[in-house]
Amino acid sequence: MKKSKVTSWLVFPLLAACYALAYRLFVFPNDFAPSGVGGIATMVQYVFHFDAGYLNLVINLPLLIIAWMTVDREFVLKSALFTLCFSGFLVLFNHLDFTPYQYYTENGTSNVLAPVAAGTVVGFLYGTAVRLGGSSGGIDIVGEMVHHKRPEYNMVWVTFSINAAIAATSYFVFNYKFEPVICCLVYGFVTSTVANSVLKGYHAALKFEIVTDRPEEMAGELMGQLHHGVTLLSAEGAYTHMQKSLVICIVNKRQIADVERIISSFPGSFAYITSVNATVGNFVRVK
Repeated sequence: MKKSKVTSWLVFPLLAACYALAYRLFVFPNDFAPSGVGGIATMVQYVFHFDAGYLNLVINLPLLIIAWMTVDREFVLKSALFTLCFSGFLVLFNHLDFTPYQYYTENGTSNVLAPVAAGTVVGFLYGTAVRLGGSSGGIDIVGEMVHHKRPEYNMVWVTFSINAAIAATSYFVFNYKFEPVICCLVYGFVTSTVANSVLKGYHAALKFEIVTDRPEEMAGELMGQLHHGVTLLSAEGAYTHMQKSLVICIVNKRQIADVERIISSFPGSFAYITSVNATVGNFVRVK
């Protein structure tokens, strides 16, 4: 087994420990339910004082067993490793005194900062786990199984429905207050935003598609000043039927002003910009 592959497996216990620590420092002291299975476990712990770590394991085990028979087994094993470690660390941390370190305000004026902090940490950890080929369990395992059987299904709405139900239920669980509902929604938004940023990684870029009648000159300027390759395609205007060229160039986000300046020096040229989530292959990141 390659060293990098071994390292990716060893990272999961560390991710799970930090995940559990975020729950212990930001979620449990502030009485709100995060999204997903963790939210269900948190509410049960609050009402029945049944340790969320044990319940998280009870919910995930049957899902992992079913997933083992249906989806990619490396994904299942990594998700199982994360789930076991996360549950174990939750149980351990619940028996340790984190009072001096946990975030909590008695008057509630800053409670909204707790889901922001927890969502930021958890979103980063979750995104990292997915990039390494695993997951945090729960809804992710369900989503993977559904996607395996019915790839055309959109799991976004399923996930949204479950999390919306958790947010609504938290109103009744946490003494009929709206603050836990708001905190749950904030947590979900921050988590998904940060996780998406991590999944996109540092390989995001911008793609310029430029319609021009001076392609060679423009390509020379782009390559000479930006140090990126350029692709030239033939194009024809549907209205005028004039022959044009399409210049395609993918650049770093910090170079957008430079590209716009070059385009402005070619009157009559037209361009539009699209985001590129990742670049693969020979793409130089110019500083």
